[in-house]
Amino acid sequence: MKKTLYILFIIFTFAILQSCINPFAPTLDDSNNTSDIIGDQKTVEGLFKNFRYAYVFKDTLVYGNLLADDFTFVYWNYDQGTNRTWGREEDMRSTAGLFQAAQNLDLIWNEVVLSIGDSLIKDISRGFILNIVFSPSDVVRLQGRVNLRIKRNSVDDEWKISIWRDESNY
Repeated sequence: MKKTLYILFIIFTFAILQSCINPFAPTLDDSNNTSDIIGDQKTVEGLFKNFRYAYVFKDTLVYGNLLADDFTFVYWNYDQGTNRTWGREEDMRSTAGLFQAAQNLDLIWNEVVLSIGDSLIKDISRGFILNIVFSPSDVVRLQGRVNLRIKRNSVDDEWKISIWRDESNY
C-alpha cells in the first residue's frame, strides 16, 4: 500500500509539474508573421511604414532597402546659403551613426501634402515628427517636411527613394 501511494504521489507530482506554465519563459512565436511590422514596399504606404520601422527599431538593413542605388539627399545649408547634397553611401553612414548614438527614435508621418506621379515615379511631400532620445536629459524633437521622389522599374518592383529633399526649417 505504501508503495502504491508513493507511485501515485510521483505520478501526481509529475503531472502537476508538467502542467505548470512559466510566464517568464513563454513559447517562441514560430509564425514568422511580420506583416504587422514590415510593410509591403510595393505600395507607397508600405515604403513609409518600412521607413518608420527602420528608425524605430534602428534597422540599417531595412533602411538601406528603402534607398535607390542613385539615392541623393538634398538639404539647405543656411551658413552657405546653398543646397548641399550627399549620396547613398554617406547617407547610410550618417543614419547608422544616428541609430548608434540614439537610445530611442520615434518617427511619426503626418499628412501627405502633395502626391503626383504615376505607377513608376512619384513625388511625395509629407510632414513628419522625429523624436530623438540621446539620453534622458538630451531629447531632440524635430518637426518638418520631406519631399521624396520614389521610383521603381515596374509595378512588380518595390518603391525606392531616389531623391530625399529635406524641407524642414530647424
